[in-house]
This record gives sequence, C-alpha cells and structure tokens, in this order.
Amino acid sequence: MSAPPWRSGSTNGNNRNGAFHSVNSRKTLSSHHEGTQTLTQTSPPEQTPKTQFPDKLKDYVARTFEDCPPEEKAAVELELKRIITDAFNEKVVWSLEWDEMPLPQAILARRKVTAKEEQTAGALAMGQMGRVSNETGSSPTSPFIRKPNYSNAMDVDYPGKKRKSGELTPPTPDRFEERSDKRSRQGDKFLPTSGKLSQREKDKRAKRFEDESREYLPDSATPEVSDNKKPLIGRCMDLEKRYFRLTSAPNPDHVRPLHVLERTLEMLKRKWRSEANYSYICDQFKSLRQDLTVQHIKNDFVVTVYEIHARIALEKGDLGEYNQCQTQLHSLYREGFKGHEEEFKAYRILYLLHTCNRADMNELLANLTPADKEVKAIKHALEVRSVLAAGNFHRFFRLYLEAPAMGGYLMDSFVARERKAAMCMICKGYRPDIDIRFLTEELGFESDTDCVNFLCENEAADLIEQKSGDKGVPNSIRFQTAKALPLFERAKKAAFSKVDIKGQL
Repeated sequence: MSAPPWRSGSTNGNNRNGAFHSVNSRKTLSSHHEGTQTLTQTSPPEQTPKTQFPDKLKDYVARTFEDCPPEEKAAVELELKRIITDAFNEKVVWSLEWDEMPLPQAILARRKVTAKEEQTAGALAMGQMGRVSNETGSSPTSPFIRKPNYSNAMDVDYPGKKRKSGELTPPTPDRFEERSDKRSRQGDKFLPTSGKLSQREKDKRAKRFEDESREYLPDSATPEVSDNKKPLIGRCMDLEKRYFRLTSAPNPDHVRPLHVLERTLEMLKRKWRSEANYSYICDQFKSLRQDLTVQHIKNDFVVTVYEIHARIALEKGDLGEYNQCQTQLHSLYREGFKGHEEEFKAYRILYLLHTCNRADMNELLANLTPADKEVKAIKHALEVRSVLAAGNFHRFFRLYLEAPAMGGYLMDSFVARERKAAMCMICKGYRPDIDIRFLTEELGFESDTDCVNFLCENEAADLIEQKSGDKGVPNSIRFQTAKALPLFERAKKAAFSKVDIKGQL
C-alpha cells in the first residue's frame, strides 16, 4: 500500500504473526510549504441576481439571531423583516453598509427609551396646557396638542442610507430632536414635538444612544470611535499578549499597532516550529486577530494571519477555530485581498462534506470558475465529493491517502463515518468472513493494528479470530462479516444522524 504524500516518518506495528505492517505517519505544518497560485474573483453587485442577498446582509441576519432571547425573537424577526423590506424598496440593499447598521434589538431598545421619554414629555405638556386652559378657558383636549406617534425605524436615517443628494449620512442624536416642517410632511414622527430640548438633555441622549448601541453589537463590531475621530491606533509594544474577550471599547494602551503585530506573527511561527504548544499558540493568535479587528486593519497581512491559524487548527483537529478563520478568509478574498484562495476553497469543499451542508455546497460549486476546477487541490476535493455521492468507497479511500496540502487533516474529520458506511457494504458483499489485511488496505488504515482498533471501537472485537493456515501458508486474522452487519448498520445510522460543529459557516 503506497503512503500518502502528506505523511512522513513511521509507526511500527506488531509483526508477531506477520499480519501487521508499518506505514508512514503524518507530517506537520512546519514542513508545509504555502506556494500556491492565487486567483481572486470578484462579483459586482449589479451582476448578482435580484433573488440573491449580499453577504454582508447574511452576516447582519446571523448577528441578529446570535444572542437573541427566545421571548424577543418574534419582535426582532418582525423588525428585521421591516428593515430588509424597506431596504429593497429604497433600492439600497446592495449599497447599504450592513456592517454599520444597528441591529433590530438596538432599534427596538432605542424605540422603548424614546417612547418612555415621549410619555414623560407628553405628561409635562399636558400639565402645562392644563394650566393654560384654566387661565384662558381653553379645553385641555385642544387639537393644537400633538400626540406622540411612532413610525417605522426605516423612517430614520440609518448608517449608509443614501439621501437624494447621494451622500452617506451617519445617524447622530441631534437629528432625532430636529423637527422641520419638511420632515413632518415626510411622516417622520419618531420623537416628541413637545418642545426644543436643552443642550444638556441632548448630551445625555447622545451618551445613552452610544451605550445602547454598544450593548447589542458583537465584540468584533464594538464602535471604538465616532465618525468625527481618527481610527483607533494601538500603542502597546508587547509582542506577547493573552486573549481576553472585550466587554467595552478597547483601550489603545492594550492594543498593538500593525508593525508590532507583524513581529508577533514571526515570533509565533518560530515558537510553533520549536515548541508546538497549541494552547499557547491558539490564545496568542486569537489575541493577534482581535488587535487587527479593533483597529479595522484589512490587508494581505491579515489574510496571512488567518491562513496560518487555520492550518495550525487543522493540524490539531480544532474544526471550530478553523471554521472561524475560514469564515473571515471567505470575506477577505471577496474583498480582493491576496492569499492562497484556491487552497482554502478546496478545504471548504471538504469541510462542507463533513457538515453535510448541501445548500452552501451548491452555492460554492456554482461560483467555481473553469480555472478553479483545474487547480490540483480543488480538483481533488471535487472528486472526493463525486465518489461519495456515487458510493465508490474504494476510490474514496485512495483519494484520502493521496490528499494534497492539508486536505488529509480535514478528511480525518469524516473518514471514520465513511468507514462505517463502507463496512456495511463489505459485510453484505463478503461472507462469511474476510481477511483483516484486506480491510486495512481497502479502508485506508495506516496499519493492521489501527484496523483492529477500529473494529473493537464498534463493538466487534468478539468477531475477530485467528486461523491457522495449511502447510507453508502463514496464519491469518479473519473478521466475521455476516455477524457484524447489524453492528455497523447501527453505527452508520448514529454517525450520520448529526454533525455538531461550533462556529459553522
């Protein structure tokens, strides 16, 4: 049996009866070279079918329901539908900056605060009108008293919404207090009209608006600066810094600038090669990624950081962390930043095979270009998908052993599941027993020992027996396939019932 190109070294098996043999073990990331051709493709919004949604809008919807309490889900969903519907009606769904758009939870919370203030202001106004009516004889129900009216959140300018002049106007609290006749005719009745607020009240509202918006935004989107300030630039000079989840606006004294982060990456690469301490490396990479995010840095260096962290996570089998990196890389590639896009497209195909995500798989296949399909890694991943769809397990395990780059690590995540399905077919086709060596080679195991361990893990240890051969024929280890069929049918059903992965794209 030929050894896969992404494995090196050797693992000795038990050769007592001549039934076990040694095979190569897997190489690490330190010997992995990253030289792959990069092909970047961009799709302008105007070429996208009207039935499609922008990726930023999909991310906006995902953030909306990420931490949404069950009791607020109905109201949040209704508000989200209104926001998206109005964006389509205004024809700004593709031009709108959904990353800066307040979440429906923030809009609803702001509306509740405003309603409470309007009720208080209305009560004060009614008291004043009551005093006036006692003096002048006017009725307190005079039509000149305005009653508060609440309109849709889309009536208020949101970040990125285009005005007739074509300018992008960010929301400021002052605009919520201004009540010109023109805005009144347009139906903007979001705030009370009981009188003009003092500057002190305006400052209080502005601070409260920022606090409420920050409360509902995820850590990665926490606003560090307002539109009239410069972007945050870190001042920390430490190469190493532990990762802490942000609960407030980042402090520049605790954030490292870009030139320090570049030195940090080189240091982490050296430490990974020499120490291979994944807990330390993962923590440091998450801290590095956080410093890049809060400073809104997007360039080819950011792509390199996410690619290296993704490969390390793959080597250690941390699919949750890998998928977080994969999600960001997918967005960075679409924005035109350079990296090893073809390599990670192939990884994504294999990852979607693991999660059995047919919808995203169909979308990915539709976006592949003819040039993409000629890349070795992508071509291999597409063939894996084809043989699995056809049930050709013999070819699947050959592809598993021949996986280029780090594709073998991704296939490790679902190869055990496919072995159980293959064993169901073998148990039906080979009766009453079969040689262990055949199973080892057919199911892509590294040694006969690994094959026996696999059978024992699936409660088939009692079905393994050693038979003595005739004169001149060595002893052989046989597996009773007829009795094993019910065991592997149950194992297959359990393996395909659910795929639980954190941070799935």
